[in-house]
Amino acid sequence: MSPPTSRLEKVKKIFKIFDVNRDGGLNREEMAALVVAVNPRVKFSDEQINAILDEVFKTYNQFIDGNNGLTHVGLLKTYDDGAGDVDRDFDALGLYLNDDDGEECEHESVNVNDEEMVVESVKKLRGADHEIVYDDTWKIVDKLEVLVKRLKESKGNDGVPKGRNFSFDGFSDNGWFRDVGVSTEICEKRVNWEECGSGYDVFVKELGELRGRVDGGKSRSEAFDGHMAMGRVLYENRLFKDGYVSFKRACELEPADVRAHFRAGNCLYVVGKRREAKDEFLVALEAAEGRGNEWGYMLPQIHVNLGIVLEGEGLVIAACEHYREAAILCPTHFRALKLLGSALFGVGEYKAAVKALEEAIYMKHDYADAHCDLASALHGLGDDENAIKEFQKAIDLKPGHMDALYNLGGLYMDIHRYQRACEMYTRVLGVWPNHWRAQLNKAVSLLGAGETEDAKKALKEALKMTNRVELHDAIAHINLLQKKKLKGNGAGNMEESFVTVEPSKFKMVGKNTTSSKELASVIDVRSFQRVTRLSCCDVDLIKKEMKISYAPAFYSSSGVPGKPIRKASLEEILCRLLSFLKPETFVGAVKAINQKILSVLDETESGRVDLGMFFAVIAPMCSGPAERRKRVAFDALAWRSVNQYSTQIKKVDALSYIKVLRAIYMSSYGVDEMLEIHGEADFSLISLTEFIKMFDDTDRGFGIMSTLLKHETGDRNRHGKHACAICRYPIIGSRFKEMKSHFTLCSKCYSEGKVPPNSKKEEYRFKEYASESDSMKDRCLCFRVHSKASSPVDPP
Repeated sequence: MSPPTSRLEKVKKIFKIFDVNRDGGLNREEMAALVVAVNPRVKFSDEQINAILDEVFKTYNQFIDGNNGLTHVGLLKTYDDGAGDVDRDFDALGLYLNDDDGEECEHESVNVNDEEMVVESVKKLRGADHEIVYDDTWKIVDKLEVLVKRLKESKGNDGVPKGRNFSFDGFSDNGWFRDVGVSTEICEKRVNWEECGSGYDVFVKELGELRGRVDGGKSRSEAFDGHMAMGRVLYENRLFKDGYVSFKRACELEPADVRAHFRAGNCLYVVGKRREAKDEFLVALEAAEGRGNEWGYMLPQIHVNLGIVLEGEGLVIAACEHYREAAILCPTHFRALKLLGSALFGVGEYKAAVKALEEAIYMKHDYADAHCDLASALHGLGDDENAIKEFQKAIDLKPGHMDALYNLGGLYMDIHRYQRACEMYTRVLGVWPNHWRAQLNKAVSLLGAGETEDAKKALKEALKMTNRVELHDAIAHINLLQKKKLKGNGAGNMEESFVTVEPSKFKMVGKNTTSSKELASVIDVRSFQRVTRLSCCDVDLIKKEMKISYAPAFYSSSGVPGKPIRKASLEEILCRLLSFLKPETFVGAVKAINQKILSVLDETESGRVDLGMFFAVIAPMCSGPAERRKRVAFDALAWRSVNQYSTQIKKVDALSYIKVLRAIYMSSYGVDEMLEIHGEADFSLISLTEFIKMFDDTDRGFGIMSTLLKHETGDRNRHGKHACAICRYPIIGSRFKEMKSHFTLCSKCYSEGKVPPNSKKEEYRFKEYASESDSMKDRCLCFRVHSKASSPVDPP
């Protein structure tokens, strides 16, 4: 190891050589030149260089001198911390020390990298960054930078950004690839342009003249080089619309150049034109894949950005495919793995999400966003202890991490640690005071902690932020709890609020009363319909999709027909069926469908499902008359075969369909052995009438269909001031009245078999009222019967 004096002199000499502009600091270009120069045998990618520089500038932030970069003391600190070996780097650069005074030796060997060589390497690095080929292009770039500087001065750096605020870093980073080479992240830019005013108008005029000079170049390649360089400068200065114009012109000059389409797509995405951005990325992807290895280095970036655009449109399963492809092409791509894990979590595939996110964290230990999403995935798997640790790691790395704080609050709520949940939501509100969901959850956590008065205040604050009916109900519920002084269920010596009895003890009065077991399945189905919005989708749209969707017929070895299709392609069909949904709502619908339906249809996890069976399974969930839904399901099963317009289907196919239907929507009933196919399968043909008979079978078919229809039309009915005897919430939907004890239950408590503890019996007799008018009619009828029975008997 070098003596202290020589060590200091070596660091000083290295710093002096690479501080090309003599400003007393190593900026990103100079630092990148140093990293490349001291590792001559290593071929760094742009992403690797960026990652190294990000780590250095973050770790040694206190030694960064403004825009000048890392100071001499900071470089010395990196060597002291073991980030580099000063002797090795000194030798790699071919440098020597003067033994007498430590100054530079005048006679260095032929391999010495003198200052001129370093300056030239920095220029080459800058050229590689901008990919500028012609010297005249540099003149255009210099002129453009002057125009941008003049525009900046006219705006005074106080313009108001339109759309997304890139400087706010409280949320998870989406891993967006801003560009190909070494560039500063958009979120680090502090200049916000307001595209209006005289200053901007002058800028646009002068920019147009500059573009005219570029188009007047000597050749097409020179013009292309100029427009690409202009687009890059405009993009880096957040003039995205103007940058897009330059990149689009470059696309016209060189239609097969991948970079032009990729960067044009970046500009379109940033300004909110996702569909147009997707088209540009698809063109870039096709061009890159069609040119062999020439553009191979860009493929991971294209896949990542295309995946982000698709995810923005709600097509999360399709996005997963592109993230996965990027990770395959570049196994060290920790952002692609993080995005893959996040997307897999978004569609409910928690185990796969955990695996991808753990790999991302293995490559980048301080990746706060990956820790946050890993925690969410672990919570989805029920591993709450490790989930809390991961959330805490994310918060330690980024104290104002909104997603981590909010989701950790939700986890604490789920495990009934209400005080800790309240603390998390308070921290969220400290960062985002108008976050009404955090305010509402804070109120609920306060209520769980027994702080009723504070909960009411928090609810009223949430009500000021959003006037939603649920908040009115919640406030009414709290008031009712205070009046009734309801105590917790089975908590110490406190009085129990309910007891749960066997379903067999619930007897039904009247033919219109639903059994608790059947109601439990219907409530689950109705919840699924609300999340997916399938109940708002006309069942006839499935018929239209069967006409336009192409999937080749396929017969398995056992003779079962089908039309297998990739999940990503199925997602596009769902997007058309649910075109009325916003992207973020559509993502929730896809997650529910993937967890409830696709997980059953794709038991082997092949990534493909039978499209005909899928159509048949969702048909009963869509809107439309019951008979029409059954007809569409029948047609979908017929559509699976080669003779897709047949008026008959095989009985074995109908039995398989009903078995799948019950497994998905009636899982609480268990597997019915009567549906198991034993011995030889029945390949006889059945008509629509026979199929409907099988479908409506109460014991072996989808017998809950009639009850589902009843609740589709009536589960929003309110029953005046009637409240459930168990949960104390106002009753919405069907009301179940116990005819002897006269207590009333809501649908959910009735389906769960809950009764008041002071009403324990061997048997309970319930009558269902779909609406308050039904209750009124019943009371009037009882009054008439009692009146007639109490009247005197007429004399003969």
